[in-house]
This record gives sequence, C-alpha cells and structure tokens, in this order.
Amino acid sequence: MLSIIGLVTILTIVFLLLSGRITPIIGLVLVPIIGALFAGFGFAEIGVLFGEGIDRVINVVIMFIFAILFFGVMQDAGLFDPIINKMIAISRGDVIAVAVGTVIIGAIAHLDGSGASTFLITIPALLPLYKRLKMSPYLLLLLVGLSASIINMVPWGGPIGRTAAVIGADPTELWRPLIPVQIIAMILLIGLAVILGLREKRKISKLTESENAELEAAATLEVPEQAAPSKKDESLARPKLLWANLLLTLGVITMLVWGIIPAGFVFMISLSIALIMNYPKVDDQMERIKAHAPNALLMAAIILAAGSFLGILDGTGMLQSLATDLVLFLPAFIVPYLHLVIGFLGVPFELVLSTDAYYFALVPVVEQIVSGYGVETTSAAYAMVIGNIIGTFISPFSPALWLALGLAGLEMGKHIRYSFFWVWGFSIVLIVAAMLIGVI
Repeated sequence: MLSIIGLVTILTIVFLLLSGRITPIIGLVLVPIIGALFAGFGFAEIGVLFGEGIDRVINVVIMFIFAILFFGVMQDAGLFDPIINKMIAISRGDVIAVAVGTVIIGAIAHLDGSGASTFLITIPALLPLYKRLKMSPYLLLLLVGLSASIINMVPWGGPIGRTAAVIGADPTELWRPLIPVQIIAMILLIGLAVILGLREKRKISKLTESENAELEAAATLEVPEQAAPSKKDESLARPKLLWANLLLTLGVITMLVWGIIPAGFVFMISLSIALIMNYPKVDDQMERIKAHAPNALLMAAIILAAGSFLGILDGTGMLQSLATDLVLFLPAFIVPYLHLVIGFLGVPFELVLSTDAYYFALVPVVEQIVSGYGVETTSAAYAMVIGNIIGTFISPFSPALWLALGLAGLEMGKHIRYSFFWVWGFSIVLIVAAMLIGVI
C-alpha cells in the first residue's frame, strides 16, 4: 500500500508538472502532504519530515539566491559580452558549432562533479548567446545536462560513490572500466549535438522567414511601427573593470571546485565584492539587488518546496518501499536479465525515484537477485548506473536541475517534454555500447 501511495503521489506530481496545470510550488507542497495523510501519517510527523527535507536543500537555496544575484551583477557589468562575441566570431554565428561547443564546455565545467556549479558556470555565460542566435534555451539545458551526466561517472560523482558503497567496491576501481564508456559517450554526444544543431538551424530559418513575411505584410498594410524591444541598459556596463570582474569570477569558480568554503558563503562574499567594485554608490547597489531578487527568490521558493517533497516521500518510506516492490511483479523469464531491464528503464525511473532511493534501495535488491543467476556484481552495477546516470538532469528530484531551470528561466514540464526521449534514447544506446565493449 505504501508503494502504491508513493507511486500515485509521484505520478500525480509528474503529470501536473508536465501538463502545466499548476505551479511547481503547489504541486510539490500539497500532493506529498495528501499522500502522507493517506499513508497514515499525522500532521506532526509530516512537519518533522518537512524539516528534514528542508535541511537537505537549505544550502542549495542559500547558494542559489546569492549566485543569481552575483551572476546578475556580472551580466549587468558586461562580463559575458566579450565571451559571447568571441564565441560568435569563432562559430561565425553557426548554430551547429555553438551546440558542439556547449557539449565541450559542459564537460569541462563538470569536472568537479557538482551539478550546481556546472549550471552556475555554463548557463549564465551561454544563455545570452543562445538568445542572440534565437536558439532554444531548452537545447542548452539538454546538452549541458547530458554532458555533465557523462562526466558524473567519475569516482567523486555521487552515483559511483553510492554504488561503491552498496556493492562494497572501491570507487576508483569501479570507475576505471567506465573511462572508455565516457569517451564513447562524449563522441556520441558531439554527434547528437550536430544533429540537434541542424534541427535547430532549420527551425530558426523557418522562424526568420515567418517573421520577414509578417514584417512585409505589416509594411503593406501600413501598420504603425511597434516599439523596439527593451535592451540591456548600457549605462550599467563596466568595460574598464572587465579583467577585475573576470578574475573575481574565476576566483569564485576556483573556490567552488576547491570546496574548502561552502558555495553559498563563496557567493555571499563574491556578491559583496562585485557590488562594491562595480557600483560604489549604495543606491546603485540596492537597485542591482532589487533587479535580480525576484528570480532568485522565486526559484529559491521552488527549491524549498522540492525539499519538502523529498523529505516527505523519503521519510515516510514511500521511495524505499516503491523501489523494493517494483521487482516483485516481473515475469520469471525476465529476472536473470533484471539488471538490463532496470538499466534500459533507468531514465524513466529518474522521474519516480530519487537518486538515494534508486542506488540504496533498488540497486542492492536487483544485484542480489541477478547474482543468483551468475551475473557479476560489477556488471549488474554498470548496467544500472549507465542507464540511470544519463537521466540525472531530467529528474524533478534533482536540486541542481531546479537551479538550472531558475538560471535559464525555464519550466520543469517543458524541459521534460523537450528532453526526455533524447535523453532516454541516448542512455539506451550507451548501454548497448557498454555491452559491445564488454563492460556489461
């Protein structure tokens, strides 16, 4: 019964997010509470679970608020303009080259294994470029997410560490056979970026033709000229402080990778320095904070709601129960290949199970079952890791994804609709590739 309630709760939230019928905050707050009440938990118990969930995401919330403010100030000061102009010059405004470059930049940015810092580094820098070229920001999120997922197979990434703990292996030893898989995956992803870049180029071409036709029609009908769209306030730019802002940003990234200071504290310090350096007047500083505060606070609220969602579903035992019971309803002939079945379904599982539930509840159960049929422990683990890890940044359970959506101003439902089948197809191809080279 607990599994059924958990599954219904999760599917309801996913459906509501996909359909766009409610805001994420409402769905993430109310639906889990209703599920917990049906499961027999009282309001006092739910309140405790809420507190535990909030504790899990509070550091992300703090980092998010000050990161948005910091990168907003850097954008105002014009830090990213030369980078964007240089990338356009190198790519000559070619959509395909930008898509491929996004994959490479995403991989480099994720070498620290942190999804949050990856999105903090890549999205503020690349989003203006995508907008200038009329490319879909959802393509940006798809390519960065896939690239980061591939690099996330490193031993200091969360999934490998969790898997190593479950099967009693050394994370580094578990990672080494995955290096060829990562190389193959990056090559495949660059190929996918070319394909998606071609598709995006055709869309932009059609959109441009449509806009030109509308302009011609408007001119023929002598429609009054519309007001030009609002542009960036150039008075905020600080070209003379470009190198100082660049050094400050590189220092922030270095501190994020080093990890000696909490990320939220890093952005608090960096924001303070950025404001003093670029806008010495107190009124100007307050105006910059007010300008970027709405986005920061809105997505901070959504992340807090996600923390409540995670805390309630995890604390009630719904996730663990669901992961355990899923394997009990399969036909007998599938059981010896259960690790492959779970691997092929790894991306859909990202929509209904948290990372902890997948690796700490589902993986040990599946490994124990298939090992009785002669399947090696590492082989079973690799199938489930590769299939699931590619979908890391398509899951509503990922706080880093909520951060990315906030940075790009995108919606979870639209992101899942845009990316789901590309991500799932990519994970299946990668599992097959791993089987062909003998990793699985």
